[in-house]
Amino acid sequence: MPTLVAVYGTLKRGGSNFHLLEQAEFIGVDQLKGIVLYDLGPYPGAREELSDGIDIEVYSVNPEQLALLDVLEEYLADTPEQGMYTRKLFTTRFGAAWVYLYNRTVTSLPRINAGSWPQ
Repeated sequence: MPTLVAVYGTLKRGGSNFHLLEQAEFIGVDQLKGIVLYDLGPYPGAREELSDGIDIEVYSVNPEQLALLDVLEEYLADTPEQGMYTRKLFTTRFGAAWVYLYNRTVTSLPRINAGSWPQ
């Protein structure tokens, strides 16, 4: 069974970190209404909150690619609450996909409730 990831920021096509997904299989685009984005400046952070729909791209990745994404997102598998991002499965039209969720405070950061980053 393939591992799917849903990306919303610099990992999307044309983004500064897309090179990490260049060899992954692009599955398609969708929208998630279970996340909102916060503009952190050079990249966005998603939080699990209701929205009007955040644009995502879904990719099928192998274990090595997922490990590289975990490093980029500072995801700590043994203590996910301590990393910069954690990850959670969300339902997309292509199946369940991992979404990286920002683990730090978002107080007073610009909120993106629909569409994509940057706006």
